[in-house]
Amino acid sequence: MEAKRVLQLLADGEVQAAEDVADHLGISVIQLLRHLDELDEYGLSVERSSGGGLHIPLGVELLDAEIVMEGMTEDARALLGELGVLWSTPSTNADIARLPALKEGARVIVAEHQSAGKGRRGKSWVSPIACNIYLSVGWQFERGVEVLEGLSLVVGVLVCDTLAQFGVSDLSLKWPNDVLRNKRKLAGVLIEVTGDPSGPCTAVIGLGVNVRVPVSAQASIEQAWADLSDEQGVTPSRNTLIAAFLSRLLPTLVSYPDEGFGHWRERWMRLDANAGAKVRVLSQMDQCRYGVARGVDEHGALVLQTEAGIEKVYGGEVSLRSAD
Repeated sequence: MEAKRVLQLLADGEVQAAEDVADHLGISVIQLLRHLDELDEYGLSVERSSGGGLHIPLGVELLDAEIVMEGMTEDARALLGELGVLWSTPSTNADIARLPALKEGARVIVAEHQSAGKGRRGKSWVSPIACNIYLSVGWQFERGVEVLEGLSLVVGVLVCDTLAQFGVSDLSLKWPNDVLRNKRKLAGVLIEVTGDPSGPCTAVIGLGVNVRVPVSAQASIEQAWADLSDEQGVTPSRNTLIAAFLSRLLPTLVSYPDEGFGHWRERWMRLDANAGAKVRVLSQMDQCRYGVARGVDEHGALVLQTEAGIEKVYGGEVSLRSAD
């Protein structure tokens, strides 16, 4: 965990002498350099000057459970059963999935770094340390899997609402679970469900948001991406963003079984990135269908206008791409 202590000392972005940092930690400069190499492996490079200075441009904000909870609304805090902050983990979704469901409230895990973060269709989610949001929420539903139809789409709406609260613009949603900024991927949602199709079930809601992607990690991203940094590289506080998102999400998880996706459909449609566009839909078996995207139905299924008529495409291993 020495790499964590190094990052804590350099988090303010000020230039510090390597000797001073090593002395503060009670280690040698050689050991310090090894920990800097470890941070490099985590996806965050510390700049090193020829004079021995160490510097993280713009600094970093480390996650803090107390700050997150203080920033949540009172109603949302009452629905929070447990909040854990991890330094590094393979996957926050996997962490929650292997724990027993809480009898009451949400179990939330956020991490500074993921070594095996995943998106849909088995793709990896690039997760440099202390830069972005890697968050998972575990929630027990009593009425079965069918009440969760369209939930991933609703989470996307909540992400857009949260970001708009902080002045982030040019947001849209790509069915079924991508949040875009300027038509580039900003965030992704991954929901995994276990339990009885007609009885109690547990949903693990995973969210990854690019807050500020460091230069060292950009080449690893295999698609057009966006983050929340402005022209000067300044970003909203990760702790404040998480608090605001949970304040929207947790009450929604309570009301969703009664409301269903129909309550949210029009809001999702207003954010639809592909409304009226020619698209091709790829299934898990690499089957391809072409048509015009006509939004979603009351269950969250994609409505596709094809030469044969209207078809509906449901969630699962499906990818939506522009046909142009």
